[in-house]
Amino acid sequence: MKEPSFKKKKIGVMMGGFSREREISLKTGKAILKALTGKGYTATPIDVGDDIAEKLVKEKIECAFLALHGRFGEDGTVQGMLELMRIPYTGSGVLASALAMHKVMSKKFFLCEKIPTPRYEVFQREKMKKDLPGKISLPLPVVVKPAREGSTIGVSIVRKDEELGPALMKAGEYDEEILVEEFMKGKEITVGILENIPLPVIEIAPKSGFYDYHSKYTKGETQYILPARIPREKYLYAQEISRRAFQELDCSGVARVDLMTDENENPFVIDINTMPGMTETSLLPMAANYAGIPFEDLVERILLGASLKMEGGT
Repeated sequence: MKEPSFKKKKIGVMMGGFSREREISLKTGKAILKALTGKGYTATPIDVGDDIAEKLVKEKIECAFLALHGRFGEDGTVQGMLELMRIPYTGSGVLASALAMHKVMSKKFFLCEKIPTPRYEVFQREKMKKDLPGKISLPLPVVVKPAREGSTIGVSIVRKDEELGPALMKAGEYDEEILVEEFMKGKEITVGILENIPLPVIEIAPKSGFYDYHSKYTKGETQYILPARIPREKYLYAQEISRRAFQELDCSGVARVDLMTDENENPFVIDINTMPGMTETSLLPMAANYAGIPFEDLVERILLGASLKMEGGT
């Protein structure tokens, strides 16, 4: 679609939703709404609930700007509904969203496409209820996380054998499938992808040493270093494998690829966030701004990429 057609359409900024990341989604949505109205678009907030389909019809929404995080928003479910309703939307389609949200499936995909990612094991919650494993094949330390949560919800770093059981049980509170991943001993970095082009690499340095929910959303608890302090060849390689992960997963519009480096500063892809935070202080807008793209322009570029992704879509 061309820009003039969007200027004439009513845009619904879909935010909130049912996931544990609801409050973060509302902040993202409000920032996007402000940017769109500042650019002269007709945009309205849509708080996603059980009546979302009826609400979209009632409000006569012609294009959806997705600002949802987590399940029932970032995992392909809302995207599928919008495809059925023939409402163009921002970001990735059904399959890419579902694959990216499921950390186990995305890792299998990375390995198949020879994209470097840490070694891992998978555990099922139902099996653990009968026989909780005391040891694993991966050497400690490891990272234990639910397969389908964001914002490091339910994530633990296990450094001792006795910590494994509690960490698995904690992750099992959030998902029936649990990912146990090799712990990388280097830096945490992230690469935003905008329209298939990698943005500058950001280094994430939490004061606690662990970029958990508190470190992410508490002011002053994490230092963000831009550009990341890694050798140039590793920097460019991080951008390249992030772009490949984005393309091979068939993502659209915008995404943020999270990576870790090992002790030799080699980057490994951890996961892809197809609906990254979009407040003016979030990581993706931070990288875009460093590349010379102000927040309002970034939001507009994402909007102009809105479309239907299924075969025959427009």
